[in-house]
Amino acid sequence: MSGAETTTVEISLVEREPQAEQPEPDVEHEGDAVAVTEAAVSVEDEPVGADDVQAAPEVSPEVAADVESLVDPGLLPDPDDAASPLAEILAVTASSTADDERPVDESVVDGQVDAVRLSGVTKTFGATVAVDAIDLRIAAGTFYGIVGPNGAGKTTTLSMIAGLLRPDSGEIRIAGVDLASAPRQAKQKMGILPDRLRTFDRLTGRQLLHYYGVLRGLRSAVVESRTAELARAFDLTDALSRPVSDYSAGMTKKIMLAGAMIHSPRVLVLDEPFESVDPVSSAVVLDILSAYVAHGGTVVLSSHGMELVERVCSGLAVIVGGRVLAEGTVDEVRGELTLEQRFIELSGGISDAEGLEWLHTFSD
Repeated sequence: MSGAETTTVEISLVEREPQAEQPEPDVEHEGDAVAVTEAAVSVEDEPVGADDVQAAPEVSPEVAADVESLVDPGLLPDPDDAASPLAEILAVTASSTADDERPVDESVVDGQVDAVRLSGVTKTFGATVAVDAIDLRIAAGTFYGIVGPNGAGKTTTLSMIAGLLRPDSGEIRIAGVDLASAPRQAKQKMGILPDRLRTFDRLTGRQLLHYYGVLRGLRSAVVESRTAELARAFDLTDALSRPVSDYSAGMTKKIMLAGAMIHSPRVLVLDEPFESVDPVSSAVVLDILSAYVAHGGTVVLSSHGMELVERVCSGLAVIVGGRVLAEGTVDEVRGELTLEQRFIELSGGISDAEGLEWLHTFSD
């Protein structure tokens, strides 16, 4: 695990100067330390300032010391030990009753309440308008795709939905809960897979999933059971005892996705979930997500793979220049074209590759 990754957790719990060789961007996380372990987000290559994020909850020096002992040797204290300062972290981060005892919101299950709703959401970075008054309604129990060219505002939008960035204006609701006024309750309903994966790679896969689970308020026995099931599902059982630093890019993405799912969230916010994943693993991940959606879960994903979005998503939005240029079902958005053709059309078409005549005269 690198020093920069250790800094990411410490920023969420105590104020500490980042290491000079690789400073981390600020990440919003009020009362939800686990998503900081899932993401240190740099949004669309734009600078993130202090006004863009919310302060992390204050914790005692004993908790800070416990975090030091947790991340430095790559060992986790027992979350069931009432004497451990980790109990204070759990008290800060857990916002509802534990694991399978959480009450079920039938209105969300029945589709009476949108899984995700954005109303007039805007985000600027200096003079750059990254997201411009976006309105989205994402129904529960669906795959929903957010697509657009690089720099269009997709990651900024997903980061605001995930609660990692604060919008300048507008409202975001997760399963009916206002993200601004009840952030812990809203974030408890989500699992996050960010675009740029950074994690505690000195931990083993088993330790990492245990860490995610206890920070979400789950009991150790529940975490162990779910870890075993997720590892089998993602074909990671043989890798659980290895440090995450030894994982391939695809394996790292799968262990992070398992961490996002371990607390059984209502909504998964996934930025490029199939990038760097081989075709066999992609099929496995898609099967798991499809079963999750079939049982009422909601997947909000971004992807540059138009064929994948066309095949799995029931709804999508095309974002260009921070604005939603098309939104609806896949059929409504693409019309008589393929989704890729429609996407290229909305993005401004393909520019002519002029001035490269020298490339056709070989140097040898």
